[in-house]
Formats: sequence, C-alpha cells, structure tokens
Amino acid sequence: MAGNPAFGNLLRALREAKRTTDPAFSLRQFAERVDISATFLSKVERGEFDPPAADKIIRMAQLLGFDPDELLAHAGRVDPELNSIIRKRPKALAEFLRTANEHDLSAEDIAALTRSIRDRKHE
Repeated sequence: MAGNPAFGNLLRALREAKRTTDPAFSLRQFAERVDISATFLSKVERGEFDPPAADKIIRMAQLLGFDPDELLAHAGRVDPELNSIIRKRPKALAEFLRTANEHDLSAEDIAALTRSIRDRKHE
C-alpha cells in the first residue's frame, strides 16, 4: 500500500475542523461511523495506506459536509455510479468530456451547461 499523503492530510484537516464544533469526530468515533477501523483510518490520515473504497469515502464526505465527488477526486477515485453512467453511453460521454477538457471549460461553464440541460428537460 503506497498511501496518499495529500488525501490523508486533507481528510485529517476536515475531520479535525469538524471536531472543533462536534466532539463526536474523534478518530475512533469517525472511523466507527464510517465502518472502518481506527487503525486503518489513522494510517490513511498519515498517508501510510491508500484511501478506502469509494463507498467509504462518500460516507466520510457526507459526515464531514464535504462534496463527495471532490473527496473522491482527492483520493484518486471516481464514484462507481459515474462508471455505470458512462458505460451506458461511452462514446458520447467520452467525447463530451474530452471536448470540455480540450476547450478548457471552467467549472462555471460546466455548471451553466448543466443548468441549461436541466431547464430544457423541465420545459
């Protein structure tokens, strides 16, 4: 296990920040709520172990009030739901993502496209 120090540092910072307002976010209590061992969580936070599975990272994000997709990205993972979505239309979605990347679309540009699509669906 190579570890991911950047993810571990972020996770620890988020957990400790949350702990300042909620004492139930000690390492042991947080690990218990995520359903992983405190030893494993400690090693992840220290960058000694790789991040856990996507479902555990999503649970962590939910508990910490952090965006799950962003936390997954920091862990070098993608929500398994996205994999199944892409498998339904692999060519079209791959082309869309590559085009967005090639044109260096900003997060705001992508959000505007998303709103536009949602608005069209509600007409």
